[in-house]
Amino acid sequence: MLGVHPYITFPGNCRQAIDYYRSALGAEVLFLQTVGGSPMPEMGPADNIMHCSIKVGESTIMMSDDLAPGGGSAPGNISLAIGLNDPARARQLFANLAESGTVLMSLDKTYWAEAFGIVIDRFGVKWMINCDAPN
Repeated sequence: MLGVHPYITFPGNCRQAIDYYRSALGAEVLFLQTVGGSPMPEMGPADNIMHCSIKVGESTIMMSDDLAPGGGSAPGNISLAIGLNDPARARQLFANLAESGTVLMSLDKTYWAEAFGIVIDRFGVKWMINCDAPN
């Protein structure tokens, strides 16, 4: 996933949103993983969506249930996700966005990425940096 994609979080009804977008927009599910089917089942209810990617026309939209403690995704539930495969570039972009911003999740290694982090920039835009292992 190289580039920038919208990422929507839902307050526990992501599965219903996926079904709705399939019907309303002709969306195609590219990937879907539940919390229970992930290596991190302690993150929430097993049937909640950990991550889903759908394709609408030529666009990819990513989404999940809000797994943050007390997560209830309110207004502002859309983030911009940057995908890249250069760890140094990921660190630089994250640092740039964090300057005068708020780090929600430090940029660290995860089971799905070499580095992943979430930051709100100085203008209130939420960014997710996801760096695959270098090629």
